[in-house]
Amino acid sequence: MTTIPSVNRTRHMFSSNHRNFQFFRYWISWRNRLLGSPRFQRFAVRFPLTRPIARRRARNLFDLVAGFTYSQILAACIQTGLLDLLADNTLDRATIAARIDLPVESAERLLRAAAALGLVERLGDGWALGSSGAALRGNRGIAEMVAHHHLLYADMADPVALLRRSGGGGELSRHWQYAEQEGIGDKDAVADYSALMAASQPLVSAQAIDSYAFHRHRKLLDVGGGEGMFLSAVAKRTPGLALALFDLPAVVDQARVRFASAGLTVETFGGNFLRDAIPRGFDLISLIRVLHDHDDANAMTLLRGIHAALPAGGKLFIAEPMAQTPGAERVGDAYFGFYLLAMGSGRPRTAAEIVWMLREVGFARSHILRTAMPLTTSAIIATR
Repeated sequence: MTTIPSVNRTRHMFSSNHRNFQFFRYWISWRNRLLGSPRFQRFAVRFPLTRPIARRRARNLFDLVAGFTYSQILAACIQTGLLDLLADNTLDRATIAARIDLPVESAERLLRAAAALGLVERLGDGWALGSSGAALRGNRGIAEMVAHHHLLYADMADPVALLRRSGGGGELSRHWQYAEQEGIGDKDAVADYSALMAASQPLVSAQAIDSYAFHRHRKLLDVGGGEGMFLSAVAKRTPGLALALFDLPAVVDQARVRFASAGLTVETFGGNFLRDAIPRGFDLISLIRVLHDHDDANAMTLLRGIHAALPAGGKLFIAEPMAQTPGAERVGDAYFGFYLLAMGSGRPRTAAEIVWMLREVGFARSHILRTAMPLTTSAIIATR
């Protein structure tokens, strides 16, 4: 008797959801036919109420088409040193051309293109650094990413071929391949990777540290922490916290040099977190831009290892860009979706997917932390 209403409610909910799905399917189909109609497009451009919307959609569509060209203009500005040249100077085009070793006409073309993107701006008869150019120079990690994007673009020259390639991977994967090798790599093999991670870490570190009270803990182990940029940032903000780093031996060697030069006392462990046991004795473990670099099986292996290493009540802190983050959807599934495919390992995950993975390996509870700039960093804290 008591089960019948429950069944009826379930059937009613299913029927209601089905009707809603059918409605949205028909509505989307109608909308797409309308927007694709040349007649409607001409009307939308002429009609005052729809003209701003039509123009905005046209700009967005053209940005999708021209995005690669914009990126290459940015790359040219970085490779020639144009942005650094104009950082503290307003120069005429002839001087700029001589300094960046381009013909005057080519320098003028680059300057005008860069101005259209907000990277530089015309000031009288000269040129100065633009607002976007100034912001970019303030975040060295972005410039480092752009500088190595030629590897990504080589893989993206034929995106369909990349998608059809089993496991992805290409030029970019060879840049990161040391992490998958049995020999754990040497200093030469990890130099480029470590430099890029170190340069792009400050903004991520600041967002991560702002999102959680690290002073609640006694000992922090950063797993896969590279040259220790995150730990260095934590040390400045939480001086009483004991710090440790676990990464590949060749990476740890470079981190020790950085710690010594900064006068920091950091315990270091060399090993491969997919094969070796995670060091114990820490009440907080962090993964900063590590989980999304690994496919599901390896990510689960890593999480199980961390769960085993933590004491009861110990915490795992995860910070990285996450898929389907409101306002940052393009960064997650578009940029990192294809970046990680070209890298040959990993995928962007939603916060809900990560929470599910944490529950599967045995974490008692977890919740999403608020960050000031989810475009670059989202965060989750999990309790063993």
